[in-house]
Amino acid sequence: MLLKDRVVIVTGGSSGIGRSISLEFAKEGAKVVIADIVEEPKRGKFFEKEHKPPVATEINDNGGNATFVKTDVGNQDDVEELIRYTMDFYGQLDVLVNNAGIHIPGNSQELSMSDWDKVIQVNLRGQVVAAKNAIPHLKNSKFGRIIQIASINSFGGGLGPAYPISKAAVINLVHDLSIELGPHNVTVNAICPGAIETPIQDYMTKEIIEEYLKTIPMGRFGLPKDIARAAVFLASDDANWITGEHLTVDGGHRAKV
Repeated sequence: MLLKDRVVIVTGGSSGIGRSISLEFAKEGAKVVIADIVEEPKRGKFFEKEHKPPVATEINDNGGNATFVKTDVGNQDDVEELIRYTMDFYGQLDVLVNNAGIHIPGNSQELSMSDWDKVIQVNLRGQVVAAKNAIPHLKNSKFGRIIQIASINSFGGGLGPAYPISKAAVINLVHDLSIELGPHNVTVNAICPGAIETPIQDYMTKEIIEEYLKTIPMGRFGLPKDIARAAVFLASDDANWITGEHLTVDGGHRAKV
């Protein structure tokens, strides 16, 4: 097992990419704290349409170790309580996976400033607050890791004035934190997913999905597990000397740009 007995927090861990990361980390022996606003997994119009049990239930029923903590990463008090709970319950914290994120469609004229604030609050400020509160404990770990989930939209526009901006900032946050935490043997990296088969794609139409598939050299959307295994690698000893980097996992989409 690559992550035996390491304690991991996965924000946005109930559904989609976060759910898969939680499951894969548990398979590798990690003790997983799933942080999300709801425990029940989301169901999408196009992907992940079937009912699934809560991820902590699935992990524990299969012999793993997981717990759910209701958390809104946009609420600083919630994040602080999440870290306190993890330390009280497990006595350590080794890996923070900052996965929680939202996308609200709309261009500069359609998107309200309150919705812009909401996207930035969750996608960027939430990651900063989680990292800030986790760092003192990660410094005490022999395996300290922060893994930020960014996006291929970190490198270009096209999804409105909020989502790409928030994800671009996450990449710069990775750079800054990696410099700060390198002397403490804590690595900080980002994963930049392309289009993944999760309920977050519900804003698309069937026609948009069909056209988008034509832009991906491998001809398919990614699976949540494609991102989860990249996260396992970055959390493992195999990535001990990798920090301040972003790993694009997109089926070759950006290679065409």
